[in-house]
Amino acid sequence: MDMNLQKYLAFVKTVECGSFTKAAEILNYSQSGISRMIHDLEKEWKVLLLERSRGGVRLTSDGLKLLPYAENVCREYEKLQMQVDELNGLKSGLIRIGAFSSVASQWLPNIIREFQKDYPDIDYELLLGDYTEIEEWILEGRVDCGFLRLPVHAELETIFLEQDRLLVVLPEGHPLAECEKFPVNALVEEPFMLLEKGARAEVSDIFEKCGLTPKVHFTTWDDYAIMAMVESGLGISILPELILKRIPYHIVVKELEIPAYRSIGLALKDKKEASLAVKRFIDYLDYR
Repeated sequence: MDMNLQKYLAFVKTVECGSFTKAAEILNYSQSGISRMIHDLEKEWKVLLLERSRGGVRLTSDGLKLLPYAENVCREYEKLQMQVDELNGLKSGLIRIGAFSSVASQWLPNIIREFQKDYPDIDYELLLGDYTEIEEWILEGRVDCGFLRLPVHAELETIFLEQDRLLVVLPEGHPLAECEKFPVNALVEEPFMLLEKGARAEVSDIFEKCGLTPKVHFTTWDDYAIMAMVESGLGISILPELILKRIPYHIVVKELEIPAYRSIGLALKDKKEASLAVKRFIDYLDYR
């Protein structure tokens, strides 16, 4: 990439992120490298673009006037790269994906395997996180797209993929292991392992709708840790059906008497502005 374009991108990303450190992480530069590029721009243009403080950075009045032009240059460069990729038949590229554990382990291997058959030279970067983290990564530009529970932030575009059932998980030998459907009221009668981190998850919504308060003894965003706890007889839980496929744990899975689901989709900032690699990747989502 042309050095001036790198400087413009450093300026734009620093403003988006509000700090040199976050911009450096996204652009794979050192913090000092980002700071130096913006300093060089200020020297070339003979204006002060950003005010630095312990709380981060913010635009000066001159920076505010120049930012839209720098953003436009960066957008046009991305469009140019997309056309070059198109002409080269997508011979190279990088797709940065945000995903939570069940999608990463159950869907992505199949999707990427089929995608690689047609586009073997594309590289991938996978970031694992919870719903809140993945949404922030998309908005910040840290990832190109991400799998999320719907609905999402209003600024994001989404593609609905599937409704995933929420199921009760019990240790083997549990008194209700033979019931046809698990009664909701029984969820609060013993220790509960809650799958949640950051923003409220769908399991908490179930309790709220039913007017119940569980005896939460353990909270984590690790599906497998919860399954191990349940297997050991430390309590019960509710997990998405997607993560309960091909599991090595000795646990019993039951439907709730009141069906509950989470909607899963792929989210991105702007499908029209996405790279050619990402647009092609979207075409392979049905292989999940």
